[in-house]
Amino acid sequence: MGNKCGIWFLLLLIGLSSCSIRKHLPKDTYLYNGANVTIKKAADNKEKSRPVKKALTKITFPKKNKMILGHAYKVGFWYAIGESDRPKSFKSWLRNRLGEAPVLNTTLDLQANTENMKAYLENRGNFKSNVTGSSKIKGYKIKALYNVLLTRPYTIDTVKWVLDSTKLGKDIIDVSVKDVYVKTRQQFDLENVKAETKRMDLELKKKGYYYFSPEYVKAFVDTTTGDHKANIFFSIKKETPLLTRTPQTINSIMIFPNYTLLYPPPDTSKRGLIEYKGVIIRDTVNSFRPRALVRSLTYDTGSLYNLQKHNESLNRFINMGSFKFVKSRYEPSSDSINPSLMNVYYYLTPLKKKTISAELGGFTKSNSFTGAQANLNWKNRNLFRGAEQLNVKTYGAFEVSLNDSLKQNNNWRLGAEVSLVVPRFVTPFRIKEDHYFPPYTKFTLGYEWMRRQLLFTKNFFRLQYDLTWKSKTNIEHSLSPLSITYNNATNFSDVYLEKVNRFPVLQYANLPELLLGTYYNFTTFSKNPSAKNILYFNSNIDVAGNVAGLLNKPDTAFSKKIAGAYFAQYAKVDLDIRYSRKLAKNTFIANRIAIGAGLPYGNSSYLPFSKQFIIGGSNSLRGFRPRQLGPGRAITTADQQVSYPQIGGDYKLEMQTELRFPLVSILNGALFAEGGNIWTKNALLYGNEAKLSKQFLKDLAVDAGVGLRVDIKILIIRLDVAIPLRKPWLPMGSEWVTKDIDFGSSVWRRGNLIFNIGIGYPF
Repeated sequence: MGNKCGIWFLLLLIGLSSCSIRKHLPKDTYLYNGANVTIKKAADNKEKSRPVKKALTKITFPKKNKMILGHAYKVGFWYAIGESDRPKSFKSWLRNRLGEAPVLNTTLDLQANTENMKAYLENRGNFKSNVTGSSKIKGYKIKALYNVLLTRPYTIDTVKWVLDSTKLGKDIIDVSVKDVYVKTRQQFDLENVKAETKRMDLELKKKGYYYFSPEYVKAFVDTTTGDHKANIFFSIKKETPLLTRTPQTINSIMIFPNYTLLYPPPDTSKRGLIEYKGVIIRDTVNSFRPRALVRSLTYDTGSLYNLQKHNESLNRFINMGSFKFVKSRYEPSSDSINPSLMNVYYYLTPLKKKTISAELGGFTKSNSFTGAQANLNWKNRNLFRGAEQLNVKTYGAFEVSLNDSLKQNNNWRLGAEVSLVVPRFVTPFRIKEDHYFPPYTKFTLGYEWMRRQLLFTKNFFRLQYDLTWKSKTNIEHSLSPLSITYNNATNFSDVYLEKVNRFPVLQYANLPELLLGTYYNFTTFSKNPSAKNILYFNSNIDVAGNVAGLLNKPDTAFSKKIAGAYFAQYAKVDLDIRYSRKLAKNTFIANRIAIGAGLPYGNSSYLPFSKQFIIGGSNSLRGFRPRQLGPGRAITTADQQVSYPQIGGDYKLEMQTELRFPLVSILNGALFAEGGNIWTKNALLYGNEAKLSKQFLKDLAVDAGVGLRVDIKILIIRLDVAIPLRKPWLPMGSEWVTKDIDFGSSVWRRGNLIFNIGIGYPF
């Protein structure tokens, strides 16, 4: 009864508001109610009508007011609130916020719309189609009616370039026919013809034709062959200037590394000029080594102008990390009457060389800890005059956990890190550096002191040597030929020692440990973030202890030391694959699968805790808290959760799928389901229930939930609520717990409703 009353009340409001709109409309005007397109196809036209109808409706003008059940509710608000004498008053703000000015029939131009529709159909090959327009008045609304006679579209029979024997003609013939936009047996589309002229323009700009542009290309369409086929002929216009037909050669390159808009130096000034490998540099304060600047250029004097090489050089200058603004200028050479010579000028505005900054922020970790950290950073952006960046960071942090087993066991951290980033490869051997992005070499030295309240103190030392480069804009590599990590625990509390005496396995959490490893990462992703299908792929290979094992071969696990610490031996591989598909505007289905496998051997019985795979939490299986799931079917004890740095495993399988859709304004929603688990190689840490077996699929945990996202453009704040559907630690055959779901029970909610707050999407 209540629902029926609500519906009648809504209909009454709509009726009263409709009367209000009718009353306020100007005399002899009507509220525009959109367009209705009716398509009638010619007998020989086999194409689908729906996409054409949708496209034609989209290009009609004007756009009608927003409506619910045919009622322009925003127009109702517009009239109900009324006009204010003061444009900046609250009333004016409310009217513009809630209301919407009426779209009237006076803005409707049927003839213009029919002409636009005819032009659209002609451009997509439906030549000689016909469109007529009329209108229909009903009450206080008017609707535009369009009737379309859709002819059979023309397809492309042949594509040919008609050229002379000049240098330009020969260069066009040599352009690759791969990835062309106009193809035989394809439906004619003027947009594809335009795209092909732009493609040719870009290709010619790689061959030196700086002054060329698409406007010098002429396309002729011949439809006289019959059977709705068209031949397309491309040619260069006869009036194309000689300069446009001439490939340009780089005569000189000049770089201004201290350019400022306040006191721009004249290009003709000879003061302070340095020539290095044919490049002229004007650095009056000697702030950059010439080699560091010239290294960013991907072409030399005497080479042909090439748009791609030019863009690569600009991008390499920008990504050196020392310049705030980078711009370039080309001009004909004034030293010769030869029209094929050009001079190039690069203007580089440097960033402030030395800066100091402080940061204060909060964080959450996948190991169940939440906290805050304060950083003090000092940076030198040009340490050795080669755009080397020296970063010195000191920090202090504290961490707490809401997990019952971790309460009152807070972490305190103090640390310092020094890193040197060089915008080139620093290796014993020479590597070619002409990619779109400059490569980076990074040396890092760090120390951290951590106190786990009531337990122990840990000291971490880290030395790392990294090489990072991009082979393409969407392919990135990172290689650490040498990574050394040393950690050792001291100052054990009586509480911790008593735990170890009762459970000796806990001692493995704090053995002195040395990691001598090599690491490689490969990442690739779809170039177009707006594409219908988006793919992301990340893989890692991590090995450690091979050289140490050869020099000091262990007999059993934890039998050999270097510098008083057990060196780790393992090989580890993991993959992270993500695929999302656009279903509608702002609606996506996102999927992720993560697979990892680690093989501890020799001096190690398990992966080092810092290298183990973990699961659960806001970016993983959201129906399970961190440290509460796995490994395998094992149930970790409170002592293990407190003493181990994290609850992890040597193997991992994780699968996630999420439907993302808009709600209102900046709010978006999500529905998700997830499954996975982690496992160990042996039973040392958690027993036999944690080991990977052939029946590993029976160990999978499953959860599902809903989410709310607040998208404020610069970041996304995420709230997810999930419930476990399958608990692998339960007895075999009773893992599924869907029958136990009881949202009305406070006891069930307390144990099964898992809330997660995060920043950004989970994957």
